[in-house]
Amino acid sequence: MGSVPIKRGNEIMILSAITRQSHMDKSWNRFSSYRFADRECFVPVTAAEVPDAALSLPLAFVRQKDHFILAAVLSLIPGINLFVSPDGQWLGKYVPSEFRGYPFRLAMGGPENELMLCVDEDSGLVHADRAVGEPFFDHDGELSGPVKEVLAFLTHQERSRSVTRERVADLAGAGLIQEWPLKVRINDREKTVLGLHRIDETKLNSLKTEPFLKVRSALPIAYAQMLSMGHVMGLEKMAQQRRQMKDKIPDIHAAFGDDDMISFE
Repeated sequence: MGSVPIKRGNEIMILSAITRQSHMDKSWNRFSSYRFADRECFVPVTAAEVPDAALSLPLAFVRQKDHFILAAVLSLIPGINLFVSPDGQWLGKYVPSEFRGYPFRLAMGGPENELMLCVDEDSGLVHADRAVGEPFFDHDGELSGPVKEVLAFLTHQERSRSVTRERVADLAGAGLIQEWPLKVRINDREKTVLGLHRIDETKLNSLKTEPFLKVRSALPIAYAQMLSMGHVMGLEKMAQQRRQMKDKIPDIHAAFGDDDMISFE
């Protein structure tokens, strides 16, 4: 089955499908740093985690080709995740589920284009010697207990992701998703943020009975997104703190740029 390319942010990441043939004699370690996510300025979230995520992270809708995804906004600075500290620690109260399964991922691939359990071989967490870390397979050729737990977590996440796609599509179909006219101050300059979308609260409140019933199952996402928008102010404060640390992080100043636009498109 070999390699499986997936898109992560603006980059293509190559994953390896986990098989007895390729991983029977290999092992892995759990991550101890979030540096693998330090360039993610937004991350998809699922309906199951919305109640927790909305308490500390701003949520928005981001267009991807012909549809919207629900995402947690982690930064308004391109290529920098404000929730990952310089030493790789997570600074927020909630860690999105997308990051918690690393270095594993479910991805579509293989001759039948099916969901497969994959791993990031370039993570530094995969070893050629099964004795170095936790083995992928037990001596009977079955997935080891810890890998089965990861697979169960990722499978649950995938189911929730599927439900989330349906709910967000319902909101979009009802015309309830609109552009989010957001402006932030960075380096004492006002910048316009493009590509983020929010719920049209006025239109939501004016829905008649029939269209309201069609989006009823998506309402928790809608209300959570609206309530979470206040956390954007926290991103501005975190960006200011990070800017003041630019002597410790030499390339941080360049990340702000001179353009008056910041785009998530």
